[in-house]
Amino acid sequence: MFNSVLLIGGGGYVGTVLTEKLLKQGYQVTVFDLFIYGNYIQDLKNKYNNLSIIKGDIRDIKVLDEVIKNKEVVFNLACISNDPSAELDLNLTKSINYEAFEPIMESCKKNKINRHIYASSSSIYGISDSPNVDENHPKVPVSEYNKSKDYCENIIKKYYQDFCSTIIRPATVCGYSPRLRLDLTVNILTNFAYHKNFIKVFGGEQYRPNIHIDDLTDLYVNLLKIDENKIANKIYNAGYQNQKVIDIANIVKDDIYKLIGKTPEIKLEKTDDIRSYRISTAKIEEELGFYPKKNISDAVVDLT
Repeated sequence: MFNSVLLIGGGGYVGTVLTEKLLKQGYQVTVFDLFIYGNYIQDLKNKYNNLSIIKGDIRDIKVLDEVIKNKEVVFNLACISNDPSAELDLNLTKSINYEAFEPIMESCKKNKINRHIYASSSSIYGISDSPNVDENHPKVPVSEYNKSKDYCENIIKKYYQDFCSTIIRPATVCGYSPRLRLDLTVNILTNFAYHKNFIKVFGGEQYRPNIHIDDLTDLYVNLLKIDENKIANKIYNAGYQNQKVIDIANIVKDDIYKLIGKTPEIKLEKTDDIRSYRISTAKIEEELGFYPKKNISDAVVDLT
């Protein structure tokens, strides 16, 4: 049983939910984050005495190195985390998503951590017509964000002999978080449907795999309880429903009608977004027994 856990980027969409789950299970949790979108875990200090919050920049490796000292587990969640944001300022993206990464890995090695869990992305596959993209499928990153995830995965492999490292490639996450993101497929479609009574769909024929935030954070918590011999140096896809964007829109449309009695109109728009892929989760099911419990409709209910 581990005790001390560090969440780098723990103040984000996924990290905020993960933080409370770890606190509830008694872990000593330290969150290191810039909190540029606000601090949504501050109130947890009033509920749990096993939480430390440090506002900091991952590019300040001297500060982060001190934080990593005496930690057993490091969750590496921090990055500029979507395609449009990563393209806005390539120099900024380079400094955060690329240049800051290997110094963190060096610090983990120097400080002899036990376990490292990296949040990559299934968007690393980019474009594929295959109905089941497994972990050995060629990676075709088509955006700066995707490319940075590929870069970081390759850096991690250099440290496989130094500590147990596990890479998770989540599908597009959906569902409610105190630090809500409304740029994610299910979330943004639900937001439009609920507040504007229409759903704007860009393209529609692209496939997107999805995973509920509760299932993903449950997976992260469970990774701390699995023997390292099962997960060391492993890469896992994590997802549930592979759906075309237009099909996701129709699910949202039907759910909104059931919830509030309105039928939002679906408006199709052209798009330059060529990403389309369906992931296979056979590996994580067979090796770790991980089966998601929540679906797209659960996310819609949570968000409304």
